[in-house]
Formats: sequence, C-alpha cells, structure tokens
Amino acid sequence: MESPSPVAVPTHLVTSGDSPEFSLLRWALQSSSIVALDAEWKPSHLSSSPTPASPSFPAVTLLQIACRIAHRPQSEFPGGDESLVFLVDLLAVPFSSVYELLKTMFVDPNVLKLGFRFKQDLQYLSSTFCLHGCDPGFDRVEPFLDITTVYHLLKRQIAGKRFPKETKSLATICEEILNISLSKELQVSDWSFRPLTEEQISYAAADAYFLLEIFAVLQHKFFAEGPNASHSAVGLKEIVESSEPLDDVLGIKFCKASDMIESSVPKCHPSKCPSIAEISGPSHKNIPSLDEHLLTIIRKYGERIILTESDRKPRNSRRKGKQQSSVSVKFKKHLEITGNWQGLAPWDSSVGGDGCPKFLCDIMVEGLAKHLRCVGIDAAIPSSKKPDPRHLLDQAYKEKRVILTRDSKLSKHQYLIQDQIYLVKSLLKNDQLLEVIETFQLKITEEQLMSRCTKCNGRFIQKPLTMEEAIAASKGFQVIPNCLFNRAIEFWQCTDCKQLYWEGTQYHNAIQKFVNVCKLSD
Repeated sequence: MESPSPVAVPTHLVTSGDSPEFSLLRWALQSSSIVALDAEWKPSHLSSSPTPASPSFPAVTLLQIACRIAHRPQSEFPGGDESLVFLVDLLAVPFSSVYELLKTMFVDPNVLKLGFRFKQDLQYLSSTFCLHGCDPGFDRVEPFLDITTVYHLLKRQIAGKRFPKETKSLATICEEILNISLSKELQVSDWSFRPLTEEQISYAAADAYFLLEIFAVLQHKFFAEGPNASHSAVGLKEIVESSEPLDDVLGIKFCKASDMIESSVPKCHPSKCPSIAEISGPSHKNIPSLDEHLLTIIRKYGERIILTESDRKPRNSRRKGKQQSSVSVKFKKHLEITGNWQGLAPWDSSVGGDGCPKFLCDIMVEGLAKHLRCVGIDAAIPSSKKPDPRHLLDQAYKEKRVILTRDSKLSKHQYLIQDQIYLVKSLLKNDQLLEVIETFQLKITEEQLMSRCTKCNGRFIQKPLTMEEAIAASKGFQVIPNCLFNRAIEFWQCTDCKQLYWEGTQYHNAIQKFVNVCKLSD
C-alpha cells in the first residue's frame, strides 16, 4: 500500500522580501554546498491557451529550494550537515529581491545544483523573471547534476553492468532508491491559487528535498570507497558490492543503502536550526571550499544547463487539421464543455460486453489504478512507459476499457471514439476513486477488497500457500519478513507477476481504509 511521505525537515514559506524567512533563505543559499531546485506553474489545462500569434511560456508561481548546509564548526552549527527547504512564493515576493540571489547561486562553482529535468523549469523561470523587469533572466546553471543521471549511475554501479537508459519518473526513482512512495497527484493542481493548501506545501517541499536524499546515496557510495570510510560507510560498500540476483539489487539493496545513509546523516531538527531572528543585516559568503569527494563527483559527472536564444522563444504548436466525423466532433465538444460521462460503457452487456468494469489509467492517474485494484476493479496502465495517444486509444478499444485521465488534450484527439474516455475531476486518489465509483455506478462489496494484485492488476491463485510453499515461491524474488515465520499465516500469490501477499497489519489497515472510502459501512 502507498503511504504518505512527509518531509521531516523544516519547510519555510517565503512570501516577502523583508521577512525573517527571506533572510534565512539568503543565509542558507550562502552557506550551502548542495542546492536542489524545482518549480511549479499553473497547468496548461487550467489556463486559457495563448493565440498562435503570441505564444508564451507558463508563469512560474512557486520555486522550491532545498539546501544542504555545508559542514560547519560544531559551535557554529551543531550537528554537521543540515537541510532546509524553502518555498518561494513568486506571486508575493518582489522579483527584484530574489533575482541577484538566484542568479549568483545558479553559476556559483562552490554550489552543486540538483534538479529533475530542470531545463524546462529554467526556461519558464527565466521568462517569468524577464516579464517582471529582471532582464536578461537566467541563461545557465552550473555545476549541475540531473537526478536521472544519478539514478542511472547508481543502477549501473550497483548491478555491475550497463543498462539501456530508461525514462523514469521522479516518483519511480524515489521508490527504488529511497523506498518512499512519492505521490504526484498534486502536480496538475492550480499552483496560481492562494493560499496554497497543506497538501500542496507538503508535495512541493518533498519534490525538492528528496532530490538531496537521492544524491546522498551516490555521495555516500563515493565516501564509502574512500580511504577514511567509517563503519557505516563500509556497510554501505558491502551492500553495493554484494552479488545477488538483479531483482534483489534494485528492489532491496537501494532500500538498505538508503536506510544506512539515513542513520549516518544527521537530519535537521528545528531546535538545531539557526534562529530566524538571529539572521539579519548584510550577509556574506559562508560556503567553504567543496570537499574532495564532492569535487570528484562534479568532475566526473557534472553537467551544465545553457539556454540558447532559441530556448528562450516559445514554439507555436502546428497541428494539421484533419476531417473528423460529426459524431466524434459532437462527442469531443461535449467532453470539453462538461467533462461528464455519457452513453454505455464498452463492458455493458447490451453492447456485447461481459459486464465486468475495465479501465485504462494513463500516467496522470496511475495512483488511481492501484486504488481501483484495491477494491477489486480491473484497472490497467499503458503497455508502454510513454505511449503515443493513438496506441493508448487502440489499447482501450481492443481490451474494451474506458480511459481514465486528467489530460484534457486527450479528449480532443482525432481518433477518439464515443464512450471511450472519462476526464477525472478530483485531485486526490481517494476522491478520484469515489468519483469513478459514483460516475460508473460500480458495485463494490467488502469481499472484493484486496482481491487483485496492486502491482500488476492480476488475479490471485485459488488456494493459499503454506509458509513452506511461500518460502520456495519467493526464493530469489521476494523477501518474507522473519517476523512471519512463527505465525500460522496463509499466503496468496498473483498468477501473473508471482508477487506474494499475506494478511498482516497493512492488509487489515487497507481493508478498513477502503471500507471508509467506499462508504461500505453506511
């Protein structure tokens, strides 16, 4: 089951250029050796589209900055390396007050910048600052390291061989490296609306903070291989170098490594952070020279982002108009206006279906697919990582599924047929689940709960496995916790992916959760 991932470090919302939070941000940027960056803007489906004659970049409304404070003397900053997260509200903070601060940090050779596919963020950020009189905006970030690069380095080094580079989402990377479930539901929320919700604040802070944590895995691998490796670092090296099946490497070793790092890296606690009130007046450069291990990483893998003149100019989208049937046009117009479902589902018996609801959830509602599986509903995800819209529509048609999405552009696709797509309105997974249940009038019973594999959507075997059978089935594939060995417990296995499940605390908590969400106790 997925669990929330709160950020356990102080998060400061910066809403004014003369606030204590802004002073703390200035101090942190001038005292950090590593800074992680992310940005949010109003999604295009919530904005009025610009005319083709005057395209423009979206305006960035929130800038997230996670700072790892450089190692300092014990008397000056107890606890060694510390982390602070700042959310800079660009709808409230004067652009002139942060422009020079950011511009200096972006090119500071003593500060490693981290990001996840940050070039687009930099384009939008530069455009936003230019529109507010801060010319020429930003044209470069260096030294820089993309978290996608970090992920591929770790995967290659831990497994001991090269792999084809895959496009992974930040949520997937967090799950594999940190064993943390990072929900991306709020990515498409309205980031121009104020005040921000607590959920948006937590989401935005996590997006930046976990970039630091992912990089820490790579950084501590280098530290472990140095001549002065500590006991905990040697343990990490043993984990990295141990030879086990590849499934275990990616499924278990990353988690062990991150646990070890978490225990060896001191985390920032509010009582250890410098008092906001103590930071005032003119600031000076506090960053010591980068340590040898960090410099080695930068020399070997460091990158830079440079915006050319063409990068600064939005491109017109040129779509060739093609004839569409009057039925398709009418249906799409209805979707654009109301977003509501109409007609019969493809599984309806009156149109030749088998009566079993089946959905196809695109990447924007991938979390909803897991929730639907938890209540016993057949919910598939695209057969490829980045499917072409035509392939997505073809998969739905062949498997007689309704596509669930929040992508309004998909509802305008030329090959869309009637009764094939539903635009989900809710942002949070629980609300999305209830919305789909009510819209399609799905019948959910308590007996259906947890009856499908949440990993692959498969069904379970008819007869449960004993402990001995489960141990044999899991060998080289899945680890059964030692605490289960002395308990009389039954195991259920997915017929497709072979994942094992058992009725433990998580199972019972999940049952109660979905009883409440689906209002089965009413």
